[in-house]
This record gives sequence, C-alpha cells and structure tokens, in this order.
Amino acid sequence: MKNIGFLSFGHWTDHPQSGTRNASDALLQAIDLSVAAEELGADGAYFRVHHFAQQYASPFPLLAAIGARTSRIEIGTGVIDMRYENPLYMAENAGSADLISNRRLQLGISRGSPEQVIDGWRHFGFEPRDGESDADMGRRHTERLLEVLSGEGFAQPSPKPMFPNPPGLLRIEPYSEGLRERIWWGSGSNSTAVWAAKLGMNLQSSTLKDDESGKPFHVQQAEQIELYRQAWKEAGHQREPRVSVSRSIFALTDERDWQYFGRDRYSSDQVGNIDAKTRAVFGKSYAGEPDELAKKLAEDEAIAAADTLLLTVPNQLGVDYNAHVIESILKHVAPLLGWR
Repeated sequence: MKNIGFLSFGHWTDHPQSGTRNASDALLQAIDLSVAAEELGADGAYFRVHHFAQQYASPFPLLAAIGARTSRIEIGTGVIDMRYENPLYMAENAGSADLISNRRLQLGISRGSPEQVIDGWRHFGFEPRDGESDADMGRRHTERLLEVLSGEGFAQPSPKPMFPNPPGLLRIEPYSEGLRERIWWGSGSNSTAVWAAKLGMNLQSSTLKDDESGKPFHVQQAEQIELYRQAWKEAGHQREPRVSVSRSIFALTDERDWQYFGRDRYSSDQVGNIDAKTRAVFGKSYAGEPDELAKKLAEDEAIAAADTLLLTVPNQLGVDYNAHVIESILKHVAPLLGWR
C-alpha cells in the first residue's frame, strides 16, 4: 500500500489554450481538484510555492479553503521557501489552517529553489546574518519554526494585558497539537536529508537532486532515503518517519493522453546546473499504457522506498483532465503494483 497524492505547481497563463488564465482560475481550480481527488480516493493534495511568479505563492489561504471543503484528504505544500518566512507568523497561519482541516496539514518546507528575481527574500525584509548564506538563513528560520510549533511558552506576558493570560510564558496561538510531527523537509542533497532526520522532520524528495555520484536519478534518490532513515534511527526518534517522492506519471488510456504525453514514453534523466555551483540530475517522466507503465514504475528504487507518491499534474489542462490523470493511476496502475 502507498499513499498517492497530487502535486500542483499552479501555473497560469493568459493564453487561449490555457485552462488557467489568471490567479483566480489557478486557486479556485486547485480547490475543485482537491475535492475531486478526495472523491476519487486519492490521499493528498499538495501545492508548490513560488514567489514573484505566475504560480501559487501564499499557501495558507488556499490550504484552509481546501480544508473547509474536504474531510479526509491530506493537504500540504511541496515546498515553502523558508528564506522568505517569518517563523512565528508562519506558525500562526499553519496552526489556523491545520485546525480548519481537522489536523490534516502536511507542511513541506525547504531552503528554496532557483528564483524568479535576484535575492527575492530581501524584498520580504530578510537578510542573512554575518557569515551566513541565504541557505543558512532558511535553515535557521526552519529551526525557529520547529521550536515554536512545540507548543512551549517563550514570551513574557504583559503585566497589564488587554485580556487575562494563562499562567506562565505564552506560546504562539492558535496551537495545533501534532503539527510539529507533520513538517516535511524538501531535500535536494544527501547532507540536508540527514540534517532533516536529526531534527525529526519527514522527508520530501522531488524530481531533481544534486548529482552526487553520477548514478541514475532514482538510484541516487533511494540512497538518499536510506541515509535519511539511518540518521533518523541514530537520532532516537520514537515515531516512524514518512518519505515522499514526486514523479510525472501519465497512464495513456485515451486519445488525449497520447496527444499530450505519448512522447514521454521515451523520457530519460537529464543533468544540468541549477546554479553556478550545483550540478543536478532531473528525474524522467513516466508514460505508457497501464501494463507498460506499471513495469517501468516497479523498477524505480526510490518509489519503492517511499511511503508516499506525489503525482505532478499539468494544472493548466483543467480540473476535469487532471482528475482523469489521477483516476487513471489509482484505477489502472496502482492495483497492478499492489499500491491499492
């Protein structure tokens, strides 16, 4: 059995052939797709966060709206760039969204990805400390978020408050019990996966990773997952961690599927530089008729190692088609692999 959800990047384009012409389309369709996915039996609805781009940017209103419209499906992010985040304000927003959804939030966070603008986090009022990189700043924000999500009081109450205070130091409110254990770190390297394990975060490993050995992408990712689990065990955490991977997977079951994704039957890993210092390997897309597709997926070592699979969806093709993409995997492919 495997948890199967979808991951949407939330693109919109003002073009006649786009099913999402503006931000309103992208957001409202995300809610509708989440409702449809829950009805189809999917386990999760996840959303990518990018700033200064025609994509989702402020996830908590969207997550809260989905939480109010659904009752079972997990809702989450993959990922929020922590270089841009005030950890305390984020904890308030996350607590509210988690309570609205009856504690179904699965919050994926990370140090971020290549940006649309130069040092965009500076426009949000954040600066690395002396001797600190922007990635260090993102991890520092993360550690502070984890601290305040523990629910421990840390703020000295006013001697003359507007309303009566409970005894002792005050914590961030609203507090949602258990949310601390539903934080995921989006890791692109072996070292940050180990770091996430030590801090007790779940692991999100996406469709690209630092190329640290030259091996196929899925093999490197499986090795990263193994290192993560070893570090988790060594840290002595009492619960079992969760691990997700993201893939572009399309079952070719009708004419539309073949038109859109038939060429992806021949997809392969790609290698490129995501910045001046980082060589990355990008995972291939998977496409094929259900039997063919199941055979390909059975050979993916990282999918086998993960408990959660997120299907990246082409959101600009509209809610109905994306629901079809999800249903095709759940109905025609997952049973062949023992995932359902």
